[in-house]
Amino acid sequence: MAPALPRTIRALDTGQLLDVEKEAATYGFSRRLPVDWLHEHLAAEATHYLFPVLVHRLSHRPEVSPQWRCQLLLTVRTGEQILGLLDVLPKNFEKLPETLDAASKKGIVSRMERAVTQREWAERMGDC
Repeated sequence: MAPALPRTIRALDTGQLLDVEKEAATYGFSRRLPVDWLHEHLAAEATHYLFPVLVHRLSHRPEVSPQWRCQLLLTVRTGEQILGLLDVLPKNFEKLPETLDAASKKGIVSRMERAVTQREWAERMGDC
């Protein structure tokens, strides 16, 4: 049985995020962004944030079930923060270091609540 859904946020640099996204693509997870799109649009030196919001179970794919569906706060090259979704295996989320204090996490959740989605941002930028 997978661990309970954590109520925490993990910070990732761009390289770590690309690795997690590549893994999601390799497994064929349904919630992820194309790695090529990320290479083109992510701010190279930024910090991005993963926040697990639900357990996603796949009875037809037990080898990759459950997954944690995470909200993903990305910083793009324009400096804006946008919201996406990313499915992550629990064991891989738990490998990411816990580096944020409670006040920082609260601020990140607040920014997530106000952020435009990746799709809205891409449409606005003419990149869809």
